[in-house]
Amino acid sequence: MSVVGISTTTSNEMSAPAPQAGAPVYSSPIAPPVSAPADNAKAQNIQVTEKALKRIRAAMAKENVNGEQGGLRVGITGGGCSGLSYNIRFDSQPRERDRVYVYAQDGDKVQIFVDPKSFLYLSGMTLDFEETLMRQGFNFINPHSTKSCGCGSSFTA
Repeated sequence: MSVVGISTTTSNEMSAPAPQAGAPVYSSPIAPPVSAPADNAKAQNIQVTEKALKRIRAAMAKENVNGEQGGLRVGITGGGCSGLSYNIRFDSQPRERDRVYVYAQDGDKVQIFVDPKSFLYLSGMTLDFEETLMRQGFNFINPHSTKSCGCGSSFTA
């Protein structure tokens, strides 16, 4: 099983300067979902960067997860230093009430499953992947996060 780090960034902790109108906010291009729940406005979509999609696809291949039926489940659980923690894992299929986001890149399909309760905290979030000399892992850039802990794996909404 692949192990990756998780961190969160609040909107006021982002180190990049404020973007100009029409300029991208993040260094990685954001891949828009090919399909998303019909009742979602753009601000409520879960955004995923190209780097994160590439890493998710590689992990899915390593774990033998079928992209046509299975996908990455992204959710929130109570706990952690700041009260709420992100969790990610592979799932073989979506559950009945899940919001399903489908991203296509290079002919491969990646599905993101979000349960209704977690969606309250994840709407408008961007999932990125960072790989530096100091750390490697997913970053949750979440507009609902008001404070995060030092380790970056939990947050307060």
